[in-house]
Amino acid sequence: MQSVIGIDIGTTNTKAVAFTREGKVIAVANAGYSAFSPEEGNHELAPSEILNAVVNVLKKILEATKPFSEINGISFSCAMHSLMAVDKEGVPLTNIITWADLRSSAEAAKLKGSDAGNRIYEQCGTPLHAMTPLCKILWLKNNKPEIFYITHKFIGIKEYLWHEFFGKYQVDYSIASATGMFDIYKYVWNNEALDYAGISSDKLSEPVEPEHTETILSEKYNNEFALNAGMPFIIGSSDGCLANLGSNAVRDGETSLTIGTSGAIRMASSQPKYDPKERIFNYILKKDLYISGGAMNNGGSVIQWYMHHFLSRSSLTEKEISVLMEAVNDVDAGSEGLIFLPYIFGERAPIWNENAKGVFFGISSRHQQKHFLRSIVEGISFSLYQIGVSLEETLGPIKKIYASGGFIQSKAWLQIIADVFNKEVMVLNISDASAIGAAMLGMKSVGLINSFDEVAKFFEIQEFFFPDVGRNKTYRQSVKKFASLYALLKEEF
Repeated sequence: MQSVIGIDIGTTNTKAVAFTREGKVIAVANAGYSAFSPEEGNHELAPSEILNAVVNVLKKILEATKPFSEINGISFSCAMHSLMAVDKEGVPLTNIITWADLRSSAEAAKLKGSDAGNRIYEQCGTPLHAMTPLCKILWLKNNKPEIFYITHKFIGIKEYLWHEFFGKYQVDYSIASATGMFDIYKYVWNNEALDYAGISSDKLSEPVEPEHTETILSEKYNNEFALNAGMPFIIGSSDGCLANLGSNAVRDGETSLTIGTSGAIRMASSQPKYDPKERIFNYILKKDLYISGGAMNNGGSVIQWYMHHFLSRSSLTEKEISVLMEAVNDVDAGSEGLIFLPYIFGERAPIWNENAKGVFFGISSRHQQKHFLRSIVEGISFSLYQIGVSLEETLGPIKKIYASGGFIQSKAWLQIIADVFNKEVMVLNISDASAIGAAMLGMKSVGLINSFDEVAKFFEIQEFFFPDVGRNKTYRQSVKKFASLYALLKEEF
């Protein structure tokens, strides 16, 4: 049996899947880790913990597949927007600063809306926000000059691991296109962005195609993994782009909607699509295939926040969470007038406002715990809908929505998404879309498939969720109020 291993490196855990050329998952492995926030707005990961997690899941899945499968390659997906500084020996000078870190908000605010910022957004495709490595480098320059001026390379999570494995600083086009410093038309580092950051291109990794492959693993890890000589390691792409590939959403109008810790909605296109309002990103899955969309900070993390602080439940089993989430069906659409702005952790798309705050509006004596929970689910869904509107205004109509991420365990939430968007929502037979997408990209790289068109045969639709006309009418009014509340409160934030 021939298969490829896809590894997805996220901000809370690393997942690995072994995926056969017939489209079957034959083994899975995962390892979790914790971020730490020593101060408000900080969000960091320890490089050693990420490295250990990746090594452990790869060893586990190799062991699990050894008796019955030939591994033809190992391919990587990774979270975007991370940044760390390393010295000439590759030793970390900082922890990994993640997409959720807000310390560079002032740098982002200064650049956003300026002539230089407008040009950088148009050429590099990444909305200017504290998440971007460009703004993080500026923050280091302004606040940690003792680190900035001795840094050999500014890199992300995957680049750190790649260097540990192969001794090379290389970054795939997809991760590079999320830095705010990479020209998404010319596939090179953008000089204006680099000048603004105060660095030269030699401070960054070498950009390479997502199918770029290395086969000479360092002796340490070659011994640890006990792999056959010449095993292809494919550098892969970013988690968001690969979630589209792993959800079969790579044709015009096909849309991937994901809610995990955060949330995102993305659509494929053969070329970047410029949004004059600077609401959406344009990231590279591969040359001639771009993924446009928006990611939000407030997805499942808000549910966790609510359960911990309002329900005093710090740990719930998946079954308990599922039962709790289905309780929202006891409340009518619109939560009897209760509106929730879900910006507990600031917000990225579509408002790109690090200072935004969460708000419950319209509380009355009739509202119970179940109303608050439903209003949270609706508020997150309204925010995703606003990103969807931005996509439709820029790229064209959303034709199909493929749902993935942890939220697909909740039928109630999937129905709310269908009702809010007034679109059919489909759940596929494949979970862990980013890891599966990494495996599919790896399959193409090693020749098990010839093109991404062939991956459609791997998918089956398990469930359909159809919109309800009456609930959609209610939600259209709710979304208007949701948008007007943010507009009224923006300056207060």
